[in-house]
Amino acid sequence: MACLSQGVKTPAATALVVADMIGVGVFTSLGFQVTDVPSGFGLLLLWGVGGLVALCGAFSYAELATMFPRSSGEYNFLTRAYGPALGFMAGWLSGTVGFATPVALAAMAFGQYAKAFHPAAPPLPLGLAVIWAVTAIRLTGGRFGEAFQTGATLLKLLLIVAFIGAGFAAEGGAPISFSPRAFDPAQVFTAGFAVSLVFVMYAYSGWNAATYIAGDLADPSYTLPRALFLGTGLVIVLYVALNAVFLRTTPLPELAGQIDVAMISGRHVFGPEGGRVVGAVICVGLIPTIGAMMWIGPSVTVTMGEDVRLLRVFARRTRHGVPVRAVLLQCGVASLLLLTQSYAAVLAFIQFGLILCSFLAVLGLIKLRITRPDLPRPYRAWGYPVTPLVFLGVTAFMLAYLVTARPIQSLGGLAVMLLGLALYGVSRRAERR
Repeated sequence: MACLSQGVKTPAATALVVADMIGVGVFTSLGFQVTDVPSGFGLLLLWGVGGLVALCGAFSYAELATMFPRSSGEYNFLTRAYGPALGFMAGWLSGTVGFATPVALAAMAFGQYAKAFHPAAPPLPLGLAVIWAVTAIRLTGGRFGEAFQTGATLLKLLLIVAFIGAGFAAEGGAPISFSPRAFDPAQVFTAGFAVSLVFVMYAYSGWNAATYIAGDLADPSYTLPRALFLGTGLVIVLYVALNAVFLRTTPLPELAGQIDVAMISGRHVFGPEGGRVVGAVICVGLIPTIGAMMWIGPSVTVTMGEDVRLLRVFARRTRHGVPVRAVLLQCGVASLLLLTQSYAAVLAFIQFGLILCSFLAVLGLIKLRITRPDLPRPYRAWGYPVTPLVFLGVTAFMLAYLVTARPIQSLGGLAVMLLGLALYGVSRRAERR
């Protein structure tokens, strides 16, 4: 959204990370965790551990992105670490459905929460409207789009902080202890804790958002690490505080198995109309989330268009630096998914592929440390090699869980990635001719 001649500064890049991370996951997943981790301290520890794993990923991505300061995230990293074929595979996944599907999911949630705020609100038209409105702002380019993203994210943070403050000021719904004395450390090694961590990590996804626009940053070696660390650190604090409010205001039996955790807690905090208040807060918060994905998603298509002749049409930008065709492509795919209501199935397919690409990117960092120690590294991953190994270990567990719990979807996601490899082979043969 920024004018490329000036570059995106740290505040806007940090806002991008925060907006991309805070979607609906933190407002919905606690209800499925309280049954497996029935301890206030254990549940907050769960969200803290998830945040530390996200930070470990951010440390690794910061080194990669400052080594290779080009927009497109995993497409760039995998190309540098393993070659253009694997890079194209990752870019194909991100450029087609990797960002369009979460946009459609966020737009669907926007419509549903708007209906909670006003029962007469039509969810589908509202979902389409928010996608198109954010796309129109993205197409304006210049500083207006960047200011909109930063301002909308700031408003989102203020509303969340206000909810947290009101939650701690309200009377508790049931006695719950956040003291470690009431927590059994053995719970950390149970299957329930591990499975809950998978869903927590989904809520933390987006910590790598700024790497997708690394080439548009004013000073990547300075801006990018700070944006990743500040954004991820702020979200960790907010996530732990939000879950503490949910647990403090609402009896655990009311939360168990429920998806509308924030709405239930809102009624305890604000009274019978609390659900409407929380619905409005989440609606406002989803706008910058959609804006973030409409900003960073097309950057992958643009970079691929610069490298692959068959996709060259998507690399073109306006004089304000806006890749109009790449933005419209993502808008069209997201709108189609929303209309067909097939995004949930697509999301189940792409989860395996997106996690695998992150795994390969961090593994590529270790590979490059060994094979190319001569490369300039403006930032070196803090805690190496422990931090990347922690991220790889948790990510490997998530991949194993998906293969075990959703074998068909995981194989489908792998098939989508292999299709990308096949298309890369076709494009290379076409270029040779």
